[in-house]
Order: sequence, then structure tokens, then C-alpha cells
Amino acid sequence: SLMGNRLTQIATRTGDSGTTGLGDGQRVDKDHLRICAMGDVDELNAVIGILLTEPLPEIIRSTLDDVQHDLFDVGGEICIPGYTMLKTERVTALENVLDELNEPLPSLKEFILPGGTRASAYCHLARTVCRRAERSMIKLNRDETVTVISLQYINRLSDLLFVMCRSINQASNVPDVLWHNVL
Repeated sequence: SLMGNRLTQIATRTGDSGTTGLGDGQRVDKDHLRICAMGDVDELNAVIGILLTEPLPEIIRSTLDDVQHDLFDVGGEICIPGYTMLKTERVTALENVLDELNEPLPSLKEFILPGGTRASAYCHLARTVCRRAERSMIKLNRDETVTVISLQYINRLSDLLFVMCRSINQASNVPDVLWHNVL
């Protein structure tokens, strides 16, 4: 298995020259688009980890638990060019939760700002990092292949995170923070 190798030594000193190894053994510069995309996906996973330290509705908690594993798979796909781990069913699962969470929310008539509860604010942070990860993956995909499923997944995830922000506030009886033009 390509993902069978586990780290036994953390400080290898092989990156001191500004390169790092991909999962297929290839060495690339640490600022290579593939490494940047991997880093953005990893950062997204870390922000979701912070969000999971907050009190959350169970459907959101269990979905985000699954998302963390999915993001590790996305990172694996990016790390091993040409390798596929994520399945279409995971995109469908996000869409199903999105529909379930969005249904009881009031229609938006205004833009909303990040905030409300701390958990919602963390979720907004995750949403913005998710959008950056998506931009990195799209940029990488111009020159090297990123799986269509991973691109779909990260796009749906950013939509789901937005709905989760609103759902978290609603579950805490805290209104969304509405934008108003101050001019």
C-alpha cells in the first residue's frame, strides 16, 4: 500500500536544502504548488480540530469527525500524484448533511459576518481556510492532476461549513451577525 509507510523518525534533516519528499519518493521544492496545497488542506484539518473542541450539535460533530479523515485522504492524494483515495460517496454525504442542516435555517436576505458564538467563528475560519485550500488545489490542477472528486469535495465542504456556521448559531439561540452598510 502506498499509504502503508509510517513515520518513525521525525527530524530526518533531508529538508534542510529546501526540498521535501512526496509520497511517491519524488523530491520537490518546499514551495511547490503541490506542497502548498497539502499545507492548506492540513491547515484546514487543524482548524476543524480547534472547532471540534467546542460544544457542537451531534450531527455537526460527527460530520466533522468524518471530514477530518477525508481531508487526510485528500492530502494523501495530493502527496502521491495520480493516486486516488476519496470516493464519490463522500461528496454525496456532504451534500446530504448540507441539505439537512440548511432546511430549518431562515432564508438569508443580508450578508452575514463571521461571529455569533465562538464555535461559529471558528467554523467561519475553517470555511475561509477551506476556500484557500480549494484555490491552491485549482492552481495545482492547472499544471498537474488533482482528482475531480477531491476538487468537488473541497468545494462542497466550504458550502457545508457556511451552513454549519449558521446552524451552530441557531442551535445556541444566537442570531447570525448581519452585515450592514455603514456609509
